[in-house]
Amino acid sequence: MNESKLPKNARILIVRLSAIGDVLHSTSVVHNLKRLCPSCHITWLVSPPASLLLEGNPDIDRLLVWDRRPFDDAARHLDVRRLYHALKEARRLLAPYTFDIALDIQGLFLSGLLTHMSHAPRRIGIHERHEGNFLFMTEMAPDIPDRHKIRRYMTALYPLGIEAGDFRPGLVLNLPEEAIHFAQTLLAKHGIVSHNPARPLLLVNVRTTWPDKNWPPEYFGRTLSDLPSDIQIVFTGAPADAPYIEIAQRTMGSRPSLSLAGRTNLLQLAGVFHEADLLLTGDTGPLYIAEAVGLPTLSLWGPTHPDIYGPLTKGHHFILTPNDCHACCKTKCRHKTNACMNAIEPSVVKTALLNLLEHPTGKA
Repeated sequence: MNESKLPKNARILIVRLSAIGDVLHSTSVVHNLKRLCPSCHITWLVSPPASLLLEGNPDIDRLLVWDRRPFDDAARHLDVRRLYHALKEARRLLAPYTFDIALDIQGLFLSGLLTHMSHAPRRIGIHERHEGNFLFMTEMAPDIPDRHKIRRYMTALYPLGIEAGDFRPGLVLNLPEEAIHFAQTLLAKHGIVSHNPARPLLLVNVRTTWPDKNWPPEYFGRTLSDLPSDIQIVFTGAPADAPYIEIAQRTMGSRPSLSLAGRTNLLQLAGVFHEADLLLTGDTGPLYIAEAVGLPTLSLWGPTHPDIYGPLTKGHHFILTPNDCHACCKTKCRHKTNACMNAIEPSVVKTALLNLLEHPTGKA
């Protein structure tokens, strides 16, 4: 690290508003920054609901929460008045503070505009998107051939004298005791036993925010239907996930399971993850919450690839689609078939689950 490029006690603003997985990815950047430059003062501008995952983060000195959802809704409806008021609220939030450096780890037009509103004399962007973000930056981090998002986010630190060789992987999430207690109480209420090697607890997340990253709920049901009875199965998810969980449960027949869809916030979900032995999921935010709390995972990949998004720490296992069309990184399947995810066979996933549950590697 070249410390001469970063002044002592530097006041640094991080702009990464959303989404859950990307915000957690960015905690790795901030952790390395704070580890290597402990005198710097870090402020993070973030939006709900991801802001909940940054509360109590030991690397963040100040958390500024600006809800971008009214802005996004106004943009969809071309409501200029509401757009103005949303940005005015962001300006009000930033106005009391002075920053020496602002790091935009999102790469959007909106995040660039907010970074510019900070009035930091150095504003560093990353090579991620092409939405005019560079217009708001005083300098751009170098582009790199590595595809992984976290390593690409780390390039924002290169102009500060922090290099690739300085990087240590790992996500940071402060898990309060009350979230763990909530999870223990909720699980016990339904007869679910945690931390019992004789009765491993398998969590299942059936949905993602991208339509083409979703594995069919019937496939989840077929995978889980005849797992040994000593394996406890608990579904997690948002309220909107409940119908898909119900399809999986119907496909499971009489195999018992529990659904917690809509019954936890993000920190409470992290508490549930703390109590479990394994998570089965697609590429979505809960995968990275699991990584942050040290829960081993088995994740399913089609339109995205673990070389780009997957956990960099130990204890995480991947099943990649055998389909020829994969890793397109498109939110909707251009063939309208979701063939890549549908090509993952339930029998393959079941075999992997049994192997991981019967031969646990411990917490990551």
